[in-house]
Amino acid sequence: MLNHRLQILSPLLGVSCTEAQRNIQRLKEKLMSMVENREIFPNLHRVLPKSWQMLEELHFKSKDLWLSWWDSARLGLQSGLTEDRLQSALSYLHESGKLLYFEDSLTLKDYVFHNLPRFIEILNVFFQRDESTLLDRLLSEGERGDKGRVSLVIEDEKGENLRVTHLQHLVEGFLQQGLLPSNIIRLLLRPLIQTQQDLHLIMELLEKMGICYCINKSRSKPLNGSTAWYKFPSYISSDEPEVEASSAGSLPLCHFFSVEQLHIQYSFPFLFPPGLFARFSVQINSHVVQRSDGRYQIFAYRGKVPVVISHMPSKGKLQAETLSIASQASLPNIWTAWQAITPLVEELNTLLQEWPGLYYTVQILCSKCLKRGSTSPHAFPGELLSQPRPEGLTEIVCPKNGSERVNVALVYPPMPTALSPSPK
Repeated sequence: MLNHRLQILSPLLGVSCTEAQRNIQRLKEKLMSMVENREIFPNLHRVLPKSWQMLEELHFKSKDLWLSWWDSARLGLQSGLTEDRLQSALSYLHESGKLLYFEDSLTLKDYVFHNLPRFIEILNVFFQRDESTLLDRLLSEGERGDKGRVSLVIEDEKGENLRVTHLQHLVEGFLQQGLLPSNIIRLLLRPLIQTQQDLHLIMELLEKMGICYCINKSRSKPLNGSTAWYKFPSYISSDEPEVEASSAGSLPLCHFFSVEQLHIQYSFPFLFPPGLFARFSVQINSHVVQRSDGRYQIFAYRGKVPVVISHMPSKGKLQAETLSIASQASLPNIWTAWQAITPLVEELNTLLQEWPGLYYTVQILCSKCLKRGSTSPHAFPGELLSQPRPEGLTEIVCPKNGSERVNVALVYPPMPTALSPSPK
C-alpha cells in the first residue's frame, strides 16, 4: 500500500512500550493523520463496489482455515461477481491485508486463506522459542498415561508412538538448528489444523512467506509418504555452517588456472531489514543444492559451482551491515560463477522491493584485491551488473593498485541481470 519512498514523519517522537507508554498516544494520532493522506494510502480511500464488501463478509463467515478457489468463486457468485471480476476483488483483499491469496504461486493459487486470526495463532506456535512451552503443547495433544513419567508415549498422525525423550530431543533440535519433521509439526499445530491437507497448505504458505523450507522435498519426485523435514532459518543458533569453508567452497580446479572470485556485496548503513537474511535463505532454496546453513552464512552449490551467502552484522554505529553473495571459478570458466550467483542476486533484489525507501548500496568487490587478501578491497559500482560489457575492452585498472588490471569478465556479467539492483 505504501507506493512512495520512505517519508520522515515530523516531529520525530521518542516512544516507550514500558508501563509509562510514553508518546504512544501521540504516535497513534500521528499515524492516523498520515492514513488520511490519499497519495500515500490510495487504497484506503478507494470507494469499493458493494459486491467486494459482500465478498469479504461472506469469506469471514466461514470458520475453515482456508477455502478452495472454487469455494471462493461460489461466494463471489452470491455477491454478484463473475469469475473474471473475482480475481480483482481477491487481489484487492490480499493487498489490503484482509486475506491471503497468492495468484503468482503454482501451489497456492487455487486456495484462499481468509481466516487470518487462526493463521496468526499458527505463527505464534512457531515463535514460542521456549522449550517447556513447546513440549507442553506436544504433550497436551494425544497424551497417554501419567504426564510425569519419562516413558510417556504419544501417537502421531500415522499411529506411530513417540516417547517423551524423543520429543524433547526434537524440540531441542528445533530451537538450536531450526529443524522439525512434519509429524511433529502437525502435533504442535493441533487443534489449529485438522487434516493432512491443512498441514500441507500451511507449510506451503510458510515457505511462500519465507519462514521455512522443506529440506528433503525433491524437485522431481514426491516424498511418497516419507516424513518431510522443515528448516526454520531464524532458529539456527550456530554462527557458522557445519561444514568448513574449505570443503564447501572448493572446486576441482585445473592446474593451469588460478581461482577467481565473484563477490557481490549489499551494504545497509542505517537499517538492515529484520529477518532479511532468514527470508532470503528460504527464497534461494529452489536454486541451490547440498546447502549447509549457519546463523550468518550459507554454503551451497548451484549445480557443481559453490556459492557462499554471508551476513555480516554491524559491529558499531559507523559500520554498515552487509549481505554478500559470492562464488568462484577459474577465469575461463567464470561464466559458471556468474550463472550461479545471478539468480540469487535477482531473488534478493525482488525481496528488497518490499522495503520501499530503504537505503542500501550494491557493489562488486575487486577480485584482484580479494586474491591479495585485502581487508578493504576496491568496490566497483553495482550498476555495472545491469550494463553490457564494453566492446573492445578486456581489462579494467583497479583504482587501489594501478599496476593491477582486472578482467572485465570479473566485473560485468555475461548478460545484464534481468532485475538490476536499484540502490536508493
